[in-house]
Amino acid sequence: MTEITRLFDIPRHQLELYNLDKALITKYNGEWKSISTKEYIAQANGISRGLLRLGIQPNDKIAVISTTNRTEWNVMDIGILQIGAQNTPIYPTISEEDYEYILNHSESVICFVSDTEVLTKVNAIKANTKLREVYTFDDIEGEKSWKDILELGKDESNQNELEARMAAVKTDDLATLIYTSGTTGRPKGVMLSHQNLVSNVLDSQKRVPFENGKSKALSFLPVCHVFERMILYLYQYCGVEIYFAESIDKMSDNLKEVKPHVMTAVPRLYEKVYDKIVAKGSELTGIKKKLFFWAIELGLEYEPYGANGWWYETQLKIARKLIFSKWKEGLGGNLDLMVSGSAALQPRLTRTFAAAQMPIMEGYGLTETSPVISVNDMRDEGFRVGTVGRVIDNVDVKIAEDGEILVKGPNVMLGYFKEPDKTREVMTGDYFHTGDIGEIDADGFLKITDRKKEMFKTSGGKYVAPALLENALKQSRFIEQIMVIGEGEKMPAALIQPNFEFIKEWIKHKEKDIKLNNSSIEKSEAVLARIQKEIDKANENFGKWEQIKKFELTPDIWTIEGGHLTPTMKMKRKIIKEKYKDLIEKIYRP
Repeated sequence: MTEITRLFDIPRHQLELYNLDKALITKYNGEWKSISTKEYIAQANGISRGLLRLGIQPNDKIAVISTTNRTEWNVMDIGILQIGAQNTPIYPTISEEDYEYILNHSESVICFVSDTEVLTKVNAIKANTKLREVYTFDDIEGEKSWKDILELGKDESNQNELEARMAAVKTDDLATLIYTSGTTGRPKGVMLSHQNLVSNVLDSQKRVPFENGKSKALSFLPVCHVFERMILYLYQYCGVEIYFAESIDKMSDNLKEVKPHVMTAVPRLYEKVYDKIVAKGSELTGIKKKLFFWAIELGLEYEPYGANGWWYETQLKIARKLIFSKWKEGLGGNLDLMVSGSAALQPRLTRTFAAAQMPIMEGYGLTETSPVISVNDMRDEGFRVGTVGRVIDNVDVKIAEDGEILVKGPNVMLGYFKEPDKTREVMTGDYFHTGDIGEIDADGFLKITDRKKEMFKTSGGKYVAPALLENALKQSRFIEQIMVIGEGEKMPAALIQPNFEFIKEWIKHKEKDIKLNNSSIEKSEAVLARIQKEIDKANENFGKWEQIKKFELTPDIWTIEGGHLTPTMKMKRKIIKEKYKDLIEKIYRP
């Protein structure tokens, strides 16, 4: 049996145990095409031999930028790692300026891109970098293709050199540089070793109830994000067939086609799925509509392990049969498990989807911890709503005096690339400072209460935890995004991006005399009054000093492309403040 100490040992483990006919599956021109475990390893070896012929040395950095997750990314990943080089994945949606910075900072020598759009951005700055060549996954006329390297690797006469390179890679060697999407400042290159990621795969695997060798997964979170990357290795380790979604827009179609048993996402995507389901329910009439919202109300009361008693469980059985079973059908019919990470998940989503027998297991981690620190697990009473689960094996968490979560374990990064000072700032001995505030309850469940660096003081000297207020208000269907502000000011306030789509429907339904275009929605008295109602309701759960006293609606949608959000849909607070400084002035200095 292959001992797994390096990432490229994982496909070989899959071959020995499961030998899948369909290991990786991508849709090309409307048709799903798969490669088996054997083909996966053979292609990765071909890439390795080809890269050796191109003169790639141990510790050379190779950038990979793909708009969507796809088979080629994974083959390339293993091919790079086997020869002791490092895979540097880059988010496709960042600016040309950030491309240039990351390519130069990482000293990448070759770059693989998925399509024409990414190629255009890379070509625009290529002359300012050390890139020797750019290869594409899509067939683009006049461009070098990744298939050229596969072709170069067909000749197996340098297989001995490949074997020697593989044998030379040690578990604590650097495997990848992952540049954090950074909500502030320049992205930092997190150095993760083979051991960092392998240990996280093996220790997280114990929390995921797959039917090994028989499950299907749908992958659509960007694989350049460490959460999805580790999960893909975990799927491979467990013999799970991996289907790569075409895009977020096609997710719904892909779920129905693939019928996966598991998927991973960030909370924002689960919110969108939930909102779509509720919107469909709102279109029902009569008894059907009543039943739908009765089931939702019931779902919002959900507690695991029958804690609500027999009468609740009896009603839940009925709701599952009449309503929730249709939700599950709409998501393919087989979805038994969803995993959430990257940001806080609203408890209403945790409860409702668990009630619908599609539990979302919320976990917690950071790029610097490869990433998983803790995760919920339905089995053995390991699931508690409002927490991020119990800490995984071999990882040690302690809470500092100021409430900050500190982490020690084999998953903690080697450091920030070329930035020893920044590495020292976040380490105390072997403990990594997460920058998150949290607590561990008597049963060992970890709860995140806020981001340390996002907390602020008002001019009255009171601390405000914006994430708590934001999560409470994002439950409103009228609010798409919200950012709480007020550092050094006399009171907290909020910038809000309304949910334009929902509000337009609401206006139609209410037959209000409001023009249906974005520029008037955020100025509409009726909309402002309705959102004020939502804020008043949420404020009831907070102390006087932290309640939102004023708000302004933004006229545009907050997007990744617009710079408002990171690729994992976290808010770039500094940039949002800068973009809407006139609205902030209006709030505090009218």
